[in-house]
Amino acid sequence: MMKPTPIRLVLTAAMCGLTLTQLACANGNANDGSIYQFIDAERQKSNNAALYQYEQSMKGTLFAMYPTYWRLNNELSSHTPDTINGFVRQYPSNVMSEKLAADYAETKARQGDYAAVRAVANSIENPDASESCAIALGFNQSSESMRALYQKPNVWLNTQIKQPLCDKLASELSQNSRISNTDKHEQLVRMLRIDKRQLSSRQPALDKTGDILSLMQQLNLSVSYQTLQEIRNNPNGFLTRFSQEGYSQTNQYLYIYAISLLAHRSYQDAALQLEFDINQDNRRSPRLLSDMARRYAWRSIAVKRMNMNTDDGYSRDALTWFNNSLGEPFNYEEAEDYAQAAIHFGQWTDLVNAIGAMTAVEQQERMWQYWLARGYEQTGKQSQARQIYQTLATGIDYYGLLAKDRLGQRLSLNDIGGNTLPAVDATTAQRVMDNPYFARALLLMQNNAGLEHINREWNWAVKKARDAGDMPLLLAAAKKAHDLGYYHRSIQAIETTDMVRNAALSHPTPYLDSITRHSRSVGIDPAWAYGIIRQESRFQPTAQSGAGAGGLMQIIPSTANQIARGMGESTGSMSNPDTNIRYGTWFLNNLANRTAGQIAVATAGYNAGPAAAVKWLPKHGSISADQYVEAIPYSETRAYVKHVMENATIYSLLLGNYTPISQRMGQVRPQ
Repeated sequence: MMKPTPIRLVLTAAMCGLTLTQLACANGNANDGSIYQFIDAERQKSNNAALYQYEQSMKGTLFAMYPTYWRLNNELSSHTPDTINGFVRQYPSNVMSEKLAADYAETKARQGDYAAVRAVANSIENPDASESCAIALGFNQSSESMRALYQKPNVWLNTQIKQPLCDKLASELSQNSRISNTDKHEQLVRMLRIDKRQLSSRQPALDKTGDILSLMQQLNLSVSYQTLQEIRNNPNGFLTRFSQEGYSQTNQYLYIYAISLLAHRSYQDAALQLEFDINQDNRRSPRLLSDMARRYAWRSIAVKRMNMNTDDGYSRDALTWFNNSLGEPFNYEEAEDYAQAAIHFGQWTDLVNAIGAMTAVEQQERMWQYWLARGYEQTGKQSQARQIYQTLATGIDYYGLLAKDRLGQRLSLNDIGGNTLPAVDATTAQRVMDNPYFARALLLMQNNAGLEHINREWNWAVKKARDAGDMPLLLAAAKKAHDLGYYHRSIQAIETTDMVRNAALSHPTPYLDSITRHSRSVGIDPAWAYGIIRQESRFQPTAQSGAGAGGLMQIIPSTANQIARGMGESTGSMSNPDTNIRYGTWFLNNLANRTAGQIAVATAGYNAGPAAAVKWLPKHGSISADQYVEAIPYSETRAYVKHVMENATIYSLLLGNYTPISQRMGQVRPQ
């Protein structure tokens, strides 16, 4: 049932002699009452007849686009591009227009209707990775094929493509007229070396044999489907035959294929086989194994060894094998693996080589700039290192804080934008609610709508304000979200712009009494607890993860039971903020004790489990914690620890007990 219309709206309509709908059309502002119709319409978003009625009654209101969006989305693939573009024209620069066009492009790209993709491409203003690949597919074999090449760096040599449309683009990009034979060679080698678990899958869509054959044919390499199948089933059989056959260009690629398959089963066996083949080949004239095949074979074995770090721990063998592979281009994942191995073992020359193997764009990422400076610092290039640190230290992210420490600088309140909320005058506050983007998001918040809608509308509103350079509007809106208790949105507003800093918004301190009291009760730094909460839930007490973790500190039921037993009590409710904080701080202290006070290791254990965090400890001697963190095999945990350490450092300043990040993280000792 629809909620009652606000009394102020009724009175205004009566005084003006207007119906509510006419008033809404005239104003189109935050008081038009359509939020209640939106809530009702969402309940019937699968009922096209009902949605049509809402389209009529909600015309001209803040949420007018939603019934039409839901109706069109119900039968998305059946519509023409003109229908989609018509919706975009009706609601220009609107997040739902963007979403409808993007969803349509992805649907049509999956169906291979690339003309339809091209027809709506210009209606997509801010595509994500999958949507960008859909657009590229649309233009790949058209007269505007250059538009597809923008995605080449993301898909061509990428061995860890996660979006199906990007995988599809990687396959079809070889048909682009601007792709050279050198490009095709590099792509062929990538496909021969990708994770062979996919090739053994029973799902035909993951079988790359057809793509491999197509590329080989384009490169004038003669091989049959049956030959590839035989190698897949018995790589050792091919490797035995290889040593008995004469040299051929085709066999160089097939050797890479066979040794990569063998490496997937056992990197030790593959390394022994390759060493044997090289020793045998060195006695031959002419040689059977080309330098290209030898280097890529070592690359496959090195990558596979790095993929086993979670189970087997780090090994210097990976560094040796990467060194043996130098001379062939690295894709990003391979260069990152090489760099991580070098960081873990403190092999600074190898680290500089690994970063040098990345593209120019990747080398400029803050992460690799920091590690390049660390490499320079350790190899006698002090002035170059200091110059990089000075550039990084202007930021307050993880690498900026580490760079400050390398320079001996102290983080100040001025660096983080102060610890007081921004002052917002009445005119700017009114501008927030007169802005349709922020008005929609804030009305959704005030009426406890679903987070999917709140987050989408809010993020779009922030983008629009950021693009317009309207920082007063963005700050005022962020403060409003903060005041409503939607800290995760006020944090997002500040985090996504470099033009303004305000720590009271980006690092709020709700639940201050509970967090400080329970942290001190168990003997941990409250700043660490704040760092965990900010990363885990963004201060949403009702947050729930797909794995069942709940509350501010995202505690899963089994862990809650374990904590309750440790404290000698019955398990409490994780949706209760004070209970959640009490349990979470107890568990953090437990992790700190189990890791001998190594906070970076304990933080990794909070995310990935204590056993995993301990398994990643070095065996060759103590290393600095930034080395430990950068070499964590799980990318999610690696990013998590960095964010928590960054958060905790800033919170320590806000709470009046500043501890520099390097001091906080310290050294990590062997198992």
